[in-house]
Amino acid sequence: MAATEATPKFRTEFHPELSVSGPTHDGLHFWQYMIAGSIAGLVEHMAMFPVDTLKTRMQVLSGSCSVQPIGVRQALGSILKLEGAAGLYRGIGAMGLGAGPAHAVYFSVYEFCKEALSGGDPNNSAAHAVSGVCATLTSDAVFTPMDMVKQRLQLKGSPYRGVVDCVRRVLMEEGMGAFYASYRTTVVMNAPFTAVQFATYEAVKRALMEVSPESAEEERLVVHATAGAAAGALAAAVTTPLDVVKTQLQCQGVCGCDKFSSSSTGHVIQTVIRKDGYRGLMRGYVPRVLFHAPAAAICWSTYEASKSFFQKFSGS
Repeated sequence: MAATEATPKFRTEFHPELSVSGPTHDGLHFWQYMIAGSIAGLVEHMAMFPVDTLKTRMQVLSGSCSVQPIGVRQALGSILKLEGAAGLYRGIGAMGLGAGPAHAVYFSVYEFCKEALSGGDPNNSAAHAVSGVCATLTSDAVFTPMDMVKQRLQLKGSPYRGVVDCVRRVLMEEGMGAFYASYRTTVVMNAPFTAVQFATYEAVKRALMEVSPESAEEERLVVHATAGAAAGALAAAVTTPLDVVKTQLQCQGVCGCDKFSSSSTGHVIQTVIRKDGYRGLMRGYVPRVLFHAPAAAICWSTYEASKSFFQKFSGS
């Protein structure tokens, strides 16, 4: 209720024309950005979910769950041998429940802030970066609880039967705070991740369109996919250490993984370094990059295609 009541005031003070029924800077309505973002998020995460499972397994196994580090091939072989292909998709229900709403918030807030901060300059990289940070602060609040459930279900030998069972048991045994134990780290990670991703995406997209402006419209999908892949790969590589911390916090105390006395990012980093050395902070970076490069390409192309669909049928 509080969020609903605050929304009109927010629009009035910062950008009056951005209402649910009013068009925005691309000739679209606010709800159309939300639908486009929701579709993009669902397509992206569902398509790349097996790679996300590999990343989670590798990052958690870098702690007390395993003595020896493992690579992508080993992790994949172990899952397929012991659990079958279905093991790669455990937790996908939680991802579906969280990704749609979170990406709806993510992209709509990004478009709102980009228009409000860019001053009409489409080349304002600082505005794109700040808009991305604003988008992730709000979307992470929506996605973090389901992300925690998803990662716990992805663990080998997870004690939970499914999404509902996990939510119920975590509430009973650990309390509501467990769902947000990693929120601070997630924000600290996703703020630079999103800033790098959005700024890189807009810059690469602009550069590609300038190379061949006469065919830019025909090759629009390729441009968005290429720019998205480059942005996703760079942002993923840079923020891998914080992603390791996030995974450790979300899976702590489950399947023999470490239970941390503090949810402080610094405390977890020190623990990982003490156990695995500095290389422990880069565990899972290969599947993380392999996830985010195609995922960002899929996400951005789907988002832009959805926007084009709405523009076409709204007569923009």
